[in-house]
Amino acid sequence: MYLYIHEHVLHPYPLLETMSALHSSDLHRIFLTLDHDGDGHVDVWELSWLLHKVGVSTGLDELESTIGRTSLNLQQFIFFYESISTRESCSNDNNDDETDLIEAFKVFDQNNDGFITSSELQNVLASLGLLEETSSDCTRMISEFDMNSDGQLDFNEFKNMMLLTIS
Repeated sequence: MYLYIHEHVLHPYPLLETMSALHSSDLHRIFLTLDHDGDGHVDVWELSWLLHKVGVSTGLDELESTIGRTSLNLQQFIFFYESISTRESCSNDNNDDETDLIEAFKVFDQNNDGFITSSELQNVLASLGLLEETSSDCTRMISEFDMNSDGQLDFNEFKNMMLLTIS
């Protein structure tokens, strides 16, 4: 996975762009999780840790250059999230969207078997600091889009879920 750098805005590819919008309480919880030293700022190392968790590899120097500082306070972190989660309005190419969804699917499909289970969903949400859901909540979330009732999401079911969530 890689980063798109466009007009000095970091676009991690793909998970953060295809996730549904996070609420400010989610972002605050992620911020607190990332702020390992409790200083009220997320430094580039802590931000790099999050990006690595979602499959985006970038060097610390590149990340610092991209965000223009060595650390972000909560408001700057929220702005950073908004800048990377907002899809460019001129980017309507279906092939790019499909590629983004495939890459996002791979983040959740941790064992690369072509399916997302409730435990894989739970693991990814936990790694992002978003896990308020229990395993039964993750099972319910999966079953909502599990069209063939096999207890897991294949790519097409995941795609339907993401397209409904971001529209």
